[in-house]
Amino acid sequence: MAYEQKTKVEELGVREYILGLEPERRRDDALKILEIYEQECPWPAKLWSGGMIGFGEYHYTYKTGHSGNAMRVGFAPRKPKFSIYTWLEEDERADLLARFGKHSTGVGCIYINKLADIDQEVLREMIRAAIRGMEKHYPEEK
Repeated sequence: MAYEQKTKVEELGVREYILGLEPERRRDDALKILEIYEQECPWPAKLWSGGMIGFGEYHYTYKTGHSGNAMRVGFAPRKPKFSIYTWLEEDERADLLARFGKHSTGVGCIYINKLADIDQEVLREMIRAAIRGMEKHYPEEK
């Protein structure tokens, strides 16, 4: 039986999705975070399943043979926290998170409550570092 990837690009536009978010503060923060990513990323935003907003795409293959596509960097304006998806090398991660502001972390995500809790310039640094890290581990096919 073939495995069907659950995380994939959706048809709904990114701005259309964000404009449907509630409450207003969450929607406003999502629009501002989108603008930051758009300024730092060379790829257009795409809406992925689960309400994730991703930039760029790469193909992965696990040792088990399972493969698929995923976003290079992105975020999700979830309730009650925003999820920030980045690929950061450990030395960069520690430095950036120390300067980032109020956040928590998971296995592969950084969580923030609202944009006002973080240093937006450090978010920009994180995005650029994640793009470099992804290019190192998953070079773009030209």
